[in-house]
Amino acid sequence: MKRIMLFIATNFAILIVLGVVLNVVLPILGIHPEGTGGLLLISAVFGMGGAFVSLAMSKWIAKKSVGAYVIEQPRNAQESWLLSTVKKQADAAGIGMPEVAMYNSPEINAFATGMNKNSALVAVSTGLLQSMTQDEAEAVLGHEVSHVANGDMVTMTLLQGVMNTFVFFFARIAASAISRGSDNRFIYFITVMFFQVVFGALASIIVMWFSRYREFRADEGGADLAGKQKMINALRRLQGDRTESQLDGQLTAFGISGKRGMSELFMSHPPLEKRIAALQGQM
Repeated sequence: MKRIMLFIATNFAILIVLGVVLNVVLPILGIHPEGTGGLLLISAVFGMGGAFVSLAMSKWIAKKSVGAYVIEQPRNAQESWLLSTVKKQADAAGIGMPEVAMYNSPEINAFATGMNKNSALVAVSTGLLQSMTQDEAEAVLGHEVSHVANGDMVTMTLLQGVMNTFVFFFARIAASAISRGSDNRFIYFITVMFFQVVFGALASIIVMWFSRYREFRADEGGADLAGKQKMINALRRLQGDRTESQLDGQLTAFGISGKRGMSELFMSHPPLEKRIAALQGQM
């Protein structure tokens, strides 16, 4: 419930901010909001703007949503090991030292987020630290550090923003074409909602395809930073985990393990057997 309320409040705040921006920008540019140019600008502001505002707030949202504790001064050997391992990997990957955090959850998971490569957050669950060996945990950390080094957060946000823009724009263009000549705003509204669902599903397939692609890259990065066999062993350990991921939104895409789904087309992560096979050179 806490995560849901935080998600609603954050998105409501983003909508208010972007609405104020549009009310200022449109008159200055002399663009009519009901014209094609105005609709495209509105679509871009809400599509791209919303995605990047969410990215800018991602570290704060992540900490609040999972109750992550940022390790500033290690309190025990485990926290010291986490900090030193991430520092070693960050140096090897050529990025700034991320914030390192832990969150209380039985799931075996970890995630990375942040606005840029030199100001990121890497967090691990207590379930991962309890269930994995140190070598396996090292590989998972390498996977997350690789997400940061590859710039995956920004790239995913850019792609999601472009998809959001086109869904918003073309849903209204299609609805206007169908309801042309009708003064019934309800019909227009229902048609817009229908096309947003259809176009949104198509856009999601594209976004999830890229998400799965960069998971393979992050696995390769984890193998380079920690060792191939350690990465393979970590993924095998995840195969035995039946706990459903508790991460939501952007955090789901950047966890070591994603949510299960009926169709791979809509999954943010490839099946674990495919990830292992890719590391073994069988794909």
